Amino acid sequence: MSGTNQRIDGKRLWDSLMAMARHGATPKGGVRRLTLTDIDRAARDDFRAQCEALGLTVRVDAIGNMFARRAGRDPARLPVLFGSHLDSQPSGGKYDGALGVMAGMEVMRTLHDLNITTEAPLELVNWTDEEGSRFGYSLMGSGTWAGIYPLAQSYALRDIDGVSVEQALDAIGYRGAETAEPFPADSYFELHIEQGPILEREGRQIGIVTGAQAQVWWDARITGQDSHAGTTPPSTRRDALVAAARVIDLVDRRMREAGEDGRGTVGFLHVLPNSRNVIPGEVSFSIEFRHPDSARIAWLADDFPAEATALVAATGCTLELAELLRFAAQPFDAECVALVEQAATRLGYPARKMVSGAGHDAVYVARRMPAAMIFTPCKDGLSHNEAESIEPAEAEAGCQVLFEAVVARANRST
Repeated sequence: MSGTNQRIDGKRLWDSLMAMARHGATPKGGVRRLTLTDIDRAARDDFRAQCEALGLTVRVDAIGNMFARRAGRDPARLPVLFGSHLDSQPSGGKYDGALGVMAGMEVMRTLHDLNITTEAPLELVNWTDEEGSRFGYSLMGSGTWAGIYPLAQSYALRDIDGVSVEQALDAIGYRGAETAEPFPADSYFELHIEQGPILEREGRQIGIVTGAQAQVWWDARITGQDSHAGTTPPSTRRDALVAAARVIDLVDRRMREAGEDGRGTVGFLHVLPNSRNVIPGEVSFSIEFRHPDSARIAWLADDFPAEATALVAATGCTLELAELLRFAAQPFDAECVALVEQAATRLGYPARKMVSGAGHDAVYVARRMPAAMIFTPCKDGLSHNEAESIEPAEAEAGCQVLFEAVVARANRST
C-alpha cells in the first residue's frame, strides 16, 4: 500500500466502533439505538465527550444535529464537513451510520496525534434520525437542516406512542440553540458501509460513490369492513388485507419490470383489528420505489396511485395514499468524487465507481454544498440486520480514504 505516511490507527477505530456498539447492544450482536431515546442520548453524550477531549467545539442545532469543529489555520476558510449518524434500525447492525461517525472521530484523533492543522476548519457531524424508524421520516435531521422538511413539520411528527419529535428532543436534552438550517460550508464527505453485495462480490475495498438513485415513498391506508370470519360470505366481504395484498403484488411487479435496477418494497404493515377470526377492516403499510433513472420514478409517482386505487376499489375497499418524499437522482460533486478516487488509487485499494442504492444524509446535504461518499464492503451485502458485518481492515481502508480526501479538500489552494 502506497500513499501518504500519515496513517489513521485501525485498531483504535475498531475499538471505538465496538465501544459505541455497547449503546443499545442486542443479544444477537446488533444494536437497537432508536433516535432520541435514552440510549441515543447516552451515545450522543459519549460522542460529545470524545469530541471535547480532543479540544473540538461541539454545538447542537434545533433538530439535534451535532457539529464538532476543529479550527483551521485560516479562520476565513469555510469548513469541510464529514460524518454520518448514530441512530439505528430497531434491529440494526453495529456499522450502519456509526462507521462514518467513528471514522470521522479517528480522522480528528489522527490529526491531533500528528499535530496537523489543516488550512480550512473541519467539522464532524452526527445527523439526527437518519433511519426514520421511530418517527417515519428518513433523513429527518439532514432534511430539516437542508430545508426539505420545515422545522415545525419535523417537530410535530409522532412515534407509535404519540411522543412528538419536539418532546423527544427536550426529554433527552438535545434540542439545541443553533438554528437548523444550512450554514456556509465548503463540502461534505460521508463514509458508509455499502449495504449491498457489489464490492464484496467483485473483491473491491472501496466504493467511489458518484450519486444516489431517485426515490418515492408513500404511506398507504386501506379501509374495508371488519366482520366475523365465520359468518361473512364472499359476496359481502370488504377485506382490507386482501386489498393490501393486491397492492403489494403490484409493487413487486412494477419493481421487476425495471430489471436488476428496480427496487420496490413494502417494509411496514399494520393490520386492524389483527384478530384470528375477524376479517381485517383496516391495513396501514409503507410503499417505496427506487431507481437510478429519475424519469422512472417520476412515471411511477404519477401512474402508481391510480392503478393501486383501482385494484383496491375492486375489492369494495378504499385507499388513501400520502406521499412522504420524492426526490430525483442526486449526483455528487465531481471534484469531491475525484478526491475519493485519487485517495483510493494512491493507497492501492481496489475500487470502483457506483451509485448508492440507499438514501443517506449526503443526498440532502448535496443540495446545499459539494458532497461525496465512500463505501466499504459489508458481508453478503446484509444491512439493517443484527448480523450486519464488516472486517476491521475494511473499516481501516475506508477511514484512510476519508482522511486523505478530507485533508486534501481542506488544504486545497483557493
